[in-house]
Amino acid sequence: MIGSHEPDTGELIRRAASGDREAVDRLLARHRDRLRRMVAIRMDKRLAARLDPSDIVQDALNDASRKLLDYLQHQPLPFYPWLRQLAWKRLIAEHRRHIGAKSRTVTREEHDAMPLPDHSASQLAAQLLSRDTSPSGRLIRKELGAKVQQMLSQMSPPDREVLVLRYLEQLSTAETAAVLGLTVDGVKSRQRRALVRFSNQLAEHSQGDL
Repeated sequence: MIGSHEPDTGELIRRAASGDREAVDRLLARHRDRLRRMVAIRMDKRLAARLDPSDIVQDALNDASRKLLDYLQHQPLPFYPWLRQLAWKRLIAEHRRHIGAKSRTVTREEHDAMPLPDHSASQLAAQLLSRDTSPSGRLIRKELGAKVQQMLSQMSPPDREVLVLRYLEQLSTAETAAVLGLTVDGVKSRQRRALVRFSNQLAEHSQGDL
């Protein structure tokens, strides 16, 4: 958490725009951990065996340093979603280079370009199941973990993506809207729809086991 003596991101952006190099360094360093978390969540285990998420984050921050002046002049996205976009492009490029994939343009709406790794699907399943604190919910968490991961893999990419952004990456609604190119209300609607569909599918699976 940013202490009371620490300038917020908006203040650092204003200082950076006025040529304050220290503000630039602090602005980029502030979001390093969030970017690393994003990369680790998304990284294929085959790529993780060859690269550390920190390497991709450092390359993305170097990109941001070079492009910061243009960003400050136009500010096409809020700052963290902009940084995240740079890290995402780096991650996609490294995945193609090391693992191989069909060439495609990386845009804000192409987060299905790489499947969600098993370890991240497991984390998302645990978080979604933990929303139900009833005795039956605890039983479901114990017995249906693998099935829930399968359910997540079968969800439509837009529904799954909004859940990954909100529950795993822990983006705010506004940040998620910027990443997906939606309005805040659009994100809320998609998240609500995705959770309803997930709950309905979970109920069907649970009844099928009775």
